[in-house]
Amino acid sequence: MELEERLNDVRSRIAAAELQGRRPDGSVQLVAVSKTFDADAIRPALQAGQRIFGENRVQESQGKWPDLKAETPGIELHLIGPLQSNKAAEAVALFDVIETVDREKIARALADEMKLQAKTPRLYVQVNTGLEPQKAGIAPKETMQFVAFCRDELGLAIEGLMCIPPADENPGPHFALLAQLARAGGIEKLSMGMSGDYETAIAFGATSVRVGSAIFGAR
Repeated sequence: MELEERLNDVRSRIAAAELQGRRPDGSVQLVAVSKTFDADAIRPALQAGQRIFGENRVQESQGKWPDLKAETPGIELHLIGPLQSNKAAEAVALFDVIETVDREKIARALADEMKLQAKTPRLYVQVNTGLEPQKAGIAPKETMQFVAFCRDELGLAIEGLMCIPPADENPGPHFALLAQLARAGGIEKLSMGMSGDYETAIAFGATSVRVGSAIFGAR
């Protein structure tokens, strides 16, 4: 199957999941996860009309996205991997959405850089719903306090919450928890669901899903 066919299949499944969940048509954004793929592998997705992409690493993204953005107007680039504070300047310069704000040091670094660069990438807080020690993200019980800190002390507009459920668990309860936290904090957007579980995430209220291998193939 060619990339365009795989992309259209994912789009169709998203539309079907929206319908099944009684969600408005087009209410779920597809973030095509292009990490580890080079510019030539990404161009067919651009030619097929995909404009929203997700990347894990700042440095890798700097090697391909400035040229791709120059070639194709309207690209929206999401950082979906962990961010180190020493990369905050580069992240603010390149990304339109940063989904992995998960500690005070990062939030402060982003706030400083956004002022310096006069840029306002949209921000999501990453929540470690499974409390996995090896995984980034803030603990669920600390999420509301952290969102309040970002908003009230740093003046950051937190648009959404993001999670990556444990690989060996039913993702449904994790998606439900994230949705519950978002409601409690008056947060509109939910970035949850990947290639194996994005239809489940849509049923629980995802507003964007991050799909890589189902579009680009195995890494």
